[in-house]
Amino acid sequence: MRELNRILYVEDEPDIQAVAEIALNAVGGFTLKACSSGEEALAEAVAFAPDLLLLDVMMPSMDGPTTLLELRKLPELANTPVMFMTAKVQPQEIAHFKSLGAMEVVAKPFDPMTLADQIKAIWEQHVNG
Repeated sequence: MRELNRILYVEDEPDIQAVAEIALNAVGGFTLKACSSGEEALAEAVAFAPDLLLLDVMMPSMDGPTTLLELRKLPELANTPVMFMTAKVQPQEIAHFKSLGAMEVVAKPFDPMTLADQIKAIWEQHVNG
């Protein structure tokens, strides 16, 4: 049974990042490393050793799917579970993100009071299920 503790969170929008940090860190009790870009995530990820990658989809320069492809090239992160967070939640979009290796897609806007539980439930279902 794998514990979910360390989350690498990539979100370029400061307001959303701040709300998610409170939701996941203060409310959820996770150890969170927030990055504002895919490039920052690549620089920080290996040293942080996350249990989960939580990636925004729409970001300038390096979007979530591209960030995931680059993170997967790092041997330490080749098999780290991933979830995307996005407002793009049409069935074909969700299917595309899952085809890239995502366990699930978390819809934006999210409820800060239930975000941690939602992520824990997805983790339990996919990693410990």
